[in-house]
Amino acid sequence: MPQRIHPKPVSLAEIFIKFSTDDQCLEYIKGMRWPDGIVRCPTCGDKNITKYERPAVPTRKTRSKTRNEKKTNRRGWFYICLNKDCRQQFSPTSGTLFADSHLPLLTWFHAIGLMLNAKKGISAKQLQRDLGIGGYKTAWYLNHRIREAMGIGDIPKLGGTVEIDETYVGGKISGKGQAYARKQKQVVMGAIQRGGDVRLQHVTGATVGNFREFIQKHVSEGVERVMTDQHPAYPAALESFDATHETVNHIRHEYVRGDVTTNTIESVFSLFKRGVIGQYHKLSAKHLQRYLTEFEYRFNRRNDGDVFIETVRRLCGFKPLRFAELTSDPEAVPF
Repeated sequence: MPQRIHPKPVSLAEIFIKFSTDDQCLEYIKGMRWPDGIVRCPTCGDKNITKYERPAVPTRKTRSKTRNEKKTNRRGWFYICLNKDCRQQFSPTSGTLFADSHLPLLTWFHAIGLMLNAKKGISAKQLQRDLGIGGYKTAWYLNHRIREAMGIGDIPKLGGTVEIDETYVGGKISGKGQAYARKQKQVVMGAIQRGGDVRLQHVTGATVGNFREFIQKHVSEGVERVMTDQHPAYPAALESFDATHETVNHIRHEYVRGDVTTNTIESVFSLFKRGVIGQYHKLSAKHLQRYLTEFEYRFNRRNDGDVFIETVRRLCGFKPLRFAELTSDPEAVPF
């Protein structure tokens, strides 16, 4: 079988050169939203529109902005629908997540590039420093909205040969036994198709029910082989599958037996934990799934040259995630 050739992923240097102004970012979104080159009003669909160039605004702090200048929100140009029953004012970002943000489009595009190229993730604090964002909360909010957009869309199930494993994420608890410490940690399930994609999910506990739900959600019924460790919940969780179930016994220090191993999924877990320890340091159980989604998204597209385009497209169709939704849970304590 000929080897599949993947397009080269976009580098940070290319992103910074291609997108050096807000207008360049706006033109990019315009081309993505109206690929045929015909701009249509998002309200009535009419093609009879005109482009309006907003004049430069004086820098005097005492000057108050007009209503139109506030609506255009720092963009240099926008459109006006000429349909007499509509007369809607809009820009390529209207109706998208970008329209709801006070950050320049340039900051958004550079943040996307940094997150996609950071193998072990990038913290909000680092993003704040690299992009010159005014406050930590703004950078943190930006980070999470991009992560949320990474999780939208249908996710195909895994087939062929699949490795499944669980891991425990959280800090060390001194003065307690291993069993107690494990109960305080967060459980993450993972599955990876040999030579294919990975799936990561935060579950409430290492139980048969949670294992079964995860497997049924992410693994195809026609899977040929499933490889796990010796955890007693797997046989019951896999009872509805006809696949061959093979295990490695980690208790007896068995990690590879022929081609039977869970080393591939464990390497994904290791990458995520390096990110938690080295980049984020602390994160809460409430937001854990978003971090997992980011690592899953980036891992599955590590050789995809169109990943930047796909991410911008997702953000264009993403429903705004309010800051209050991210911070509303008082029990979202760091671990």
